[in-house]
Amino acid sequence: MSKGHGKHQERHHGLSLFGKDLVRRCGSKCELCEAHGVKLAVFEVLPIAAEPDFDHCIMICQTCQTQIERPKTLDAHHWRFLTSSMWSTVPAVKVMSVAMLKHLAVQHDWATELLEQVYLDAAEDAWVTKVVI
Repeated sequence: MSKGHGKHQERHHGLSLFGKDLVRRCGSKCELCEAHGVKLAVFEVLPIAAEPDFDHCIMICQTCQTQIERPKTLDAHHWRFLTSSMWSTVPAVKVMSVAMLKHLAVQHDWATELLEQVYLDAAEDAWVTKVVI
């Protein structure tokens, strides 16, 4: 087994330890689009620390994850839910929502309008600048 594979397995195990708490927090729904009855996965919001960090993890559906990881496949209509997720009390969800809005605002006026409404504290604002989509 390669050294890289071993580190990946350790990180995956570390993230899986957050699973129950994340599922409890999200109520078995995607923390971004609120899809329920779908498979959810732990997603780490950038920047990724050396050790898994619960506060940087969100539970998201495969549709959201695929579009975040492959922005060329992005369906802007799918992301209309950001209207509500940008107000999340979970900082990682709020930061990911605002980062996605910034990405969408390049081509979509509705995203720009939402960005004008959102409030970020200094820590959240600094975090958003580190999230690259």
